[in-house]
Amino acid sequence: MTSELQWVRPKDVELDLFGLTHIGRVRRENQDHFMLCTVHPQVVIHGTSLPSANSLPLRGERLATYMLVADGVGGGSGGGEASRLAVEAIMQYVASSLRSYHAAGSAGDTAFHEALTAAALEAHTAVREQQQQNPDAKMATTLTLAVAVFPWMYVTQVGDSRCYRYWEGELLQVTRDQTIAQSLVDQGILPAERLEKSPFSHVLASAIGGEEALPVVSRVDIPRGCVLLLATDGLTKHVNDGEIKAQIEAMTGSEQLCRSLLDLALERGGSDNITLIAARAPLRPGVPRSAPR
Repeated sequence: MTSELQWVRPKDVELDLFGLTHIGRVRRENQDHFMLCTVHPQVVIHGTSLPSANSLPLRGERLATYMLVADGVGGGSGGGEASRLAVEAIMQYVASSLRSYHAAGSAGDTAFHEALTAAALEAHTAVREQQQQNPDAKMATTLTLAVAVFPWMYVTQVGDSRCYRYWEGELLQVTRDQTIAQSLVDQGILPAERLEKSPFSHVLASAIGGEEALPVVSRVDIPRGCVLLLATDGLTKHVNDGEIKAQIEAMTGSEQLCRSLLDLALERGGSDNITLIAARAPLRPGVPRSAPR
């Protein structure tokens, strides 16, 4: 039975957030990038006669938490440049245009969905424009953006990096891989059990900077006690969902979880760059955790 306290908004000091990126054991360059940040209203004082201005509350309550991973693809350093541009474009768009937090979770949150879609397309445009200046460079990237506006999380997906939510003993893959193989499965052409072994399992059908970018925005509940995980396919090529679930169930903190998953992927070859973000707001002391189903 779900406790009402699972839906009490966490304070900033209660958030357990961590992200990392690693080149892996094979690649010569890390073309992944990530961003983990919180958004607050802030007062900037440019002048005052008050002697105690520094003691004033200048930062308001947290509006949202942003978690973003981007896995660059392309020859040379093009993929790394694409993922960097995508992350920068998203954050610039967020800072200047995304003002719809008040609509999150409501029946009128269409504007929030549209803003997130527009942000992804803004990143797509930024990468395409850069590529036009250097036609020989192949520039594209995945983009998985999770925006937590408690008690909801909005996830914008382009490509095959993933977002997971673990809650009450269940691991949910919030995103759907935008690959040729997954498209073939969806169309009934390829049996689902053959997806992982398909030569198209990591061929993107949608990518920021690619021929086509098709952002998909979804929303899930994120009560206290759940664990969120974002990962590029450098992890999921080597670690399956059952193993991710086991690592989450044994976790002591977000940093420990990220490092344990990284070590597991490296032990199995580390064939690609590996980027991870983990986040949780633990249940308050004295609140029993719901039993796994």
